[in-house]
Amino acid sequence: MAEKTPVDFWFDPLCPWAWMTSRWVLEVAKVRDIEVRWHVMSLAVLNENRLDELPEEYVENMRPGGKAWGPVRVAIATRQLHGDEAVGRLYTALGTRFHNEGLGADRDSIAAALADAELPADLIEYADKDTYDTELRASHKEGIDKVGQEVGTPVIAVPGPGGEEIAFFGPVVTPAPKGEEALRLWDGTLAVASVPGFYEIKRTRTKGPDFSNL
Repeated sequence: MAEKTPVDFWFDPLCPWAWMTSRWVLEVAKVRDIEVRWHVMSLAVLNENRLDELPEEYVENMRPGGKAWGPVRVAIATRQLHGDEAVGRLYTALGTRFHNEGLGADRDSIAAALADAELPADLIEYADKDTYDTELRASHKEGIDKVGQEVGTPVIAVPGPGGEEIAFFGPVVTPAPKGEEALRLWDGTLAVASVPGFYEIKRTRTKGPDFSNL
């Protein structure tokens, strides 16, 4: 049997754009022979050296002890203790609560997501601990090193024409494409990854995150 095409996906559970991109990738996986491999990145780590450039209400979440730290710390602890498949289940549970249901990214929501994902309840204790911060930073750095500094989340990496890994930020899309539309976007993603020297297509966002079809 042919091996599945690996798709490495870096996410922060707080990011609504990464959430929609992740649901698109899973829609593609229903039809195309791909294997999604989940990796944690952190908006708090990404922005820690440029807090003075951010709106104050955003900064509060990024600072140590802010809401941006708990979800990624629990996610990386899950990765270290229970593996990649468990991270995918937890991400689905967190994203559903944070984005689809509009619940806050607080301790109670994280704990409920752990239950939804059938993971040990005591993983919530890592939300306030730096136990795996070294691993969190390493996972974040791995994604950023592949794509560059001027990006956010999500980062995805797919095979290029020679089998080498090509990484990029995005695609950023709303709402998450379904069915044939999802497959067209996937084929286009592989197409641009196959062109040496291709870097960017971009336009101004005129719509906010739309979770209505998730």
